[in-house]
Amino acid sequence: MDDPFEEARLERGYEQIDDQNDPVVMVLRHKDVRKCAHQWKTFQSGAKPGRIVVPSEVNIRDTRQIPFEVDPPEHGAYRALMEEWFRRPLLPDYEASLTDIIDDIIDGALQTNNLEVVEQFALPLQSRALTLLLNIPHEESEVWISWGTHVFRSDDTKLDASKATILYDYIDTQIEKAISLPGDDLYSKLLASDFQDRKLTKEEVKGVMILTFAGGRDTIINYVTNTIAYLGNHPEALQLIKEQPEICNRAVEELVRYFSPLTHMGRVVKEDTYVCEHAILKNTRISLCWASANRDASVFEHPNEVVLDRKVNPHVAFGFGTHKCLGATHARQLMKVLLKSLSKKVQSIKIIDQKENVEEWGTINRKVGYDALNVSFHSN
Repeated sequence: MDDPFEEARLERGYEQIDDQNDPVVMVLRHKDVRKCAHQWKTFQSGAKPGRIVVPSEVNIRDTRQIPFEVDPPEHGAYRALMEEWFRRPLLPDYEASLTDIIDDIIDGALQTNNLEVVEQFALPLQSRALTLLLNIPHEESEVWISWGTHVFRSDDTKLDASKATILYDYIDTQIEKAISLPGDDLYSKLLASDFQDRKLTKEEVKGVMILTFAGGRDTIINYVTNTIAYLGNHPEALQLIKEQPEICNRAVEELVRYFSPLTHMGRVVKEDTYVCEHAILKNTRISLCWASANRDASVFEHPNEVVLDRKVNPHVAFGFGTHKCLGATHARQLMKVLLKSLSKKVQSIKIIDQKENVEEWGTINRKVGYDALNVSFHSN
């Protein structure tokens, strides 16, 4: 995967793009991305719902995603309600259940000579693993799988309001069920939570759940698909993990750095300022380009190579600063279990054919993953 941001990052440190007539200045250098991520008073997340996402989602939702689209001090208060829940992937029982899910999917993949990874492997894996995070019955994942790989997009539409409504209506229904019959799931946990001497509203719970469903969908699917493609094209990498399973944690961090499943995330400027000596006006937008920062040669030695046992790896693939990804623990655990299970069960992966998923950001084209990837798995 090439680094399409290199020239702009080296020459000026930013790139300008248009997004539905709401322009964005993409911040490209590692140090500048981290600096801007820290400066939440200047670069706001708590703007109009949907505006910090690139492409903007203001035309398909008015529910604020929580705590993603909230700034301090409220951000910290919301986050405190959820942090213990989102650390559950570190529990041994959770890891064991996740291993069972992933082993079952790999065993199924070994039974076919032509596996389409995006729809038949990555999507089911992401959806079934999400049932663990929400603590709901495994069977519910079949509903989510039926939505396809995107909850906000159709095959021919970048932002599909009618498809997004399916997710919103589904969450509304699940909230009402949890109100009528509370359980041990995330919906019930949120509804029962005390927040600043009150209960969360249904709209607030909906905001958390929209983020939980949407925020970890495309990213996990991209990571899993890219990992399968990489191991197919680099059999020596799979062999290294077999021989040295202790490098799995480093391999997870390196692969997510290299793939950067989420290209960037926006902020709204609260006051006139400068980024890379470029004037940024109040109420315009910047984006923190994680994908570019993760290939910055001033920070990473051999940034365009995968070094599975990379020892120093300050990547920003899960964000940085106040708004770092709340679901990162779940994602990391999923990635680690996937690598371990593949190394135990699979000897080699053959690439049959593929269709790349390329994002267009102005004049920059970035391969983010695959729209389709056909492979065959071969067992040990």
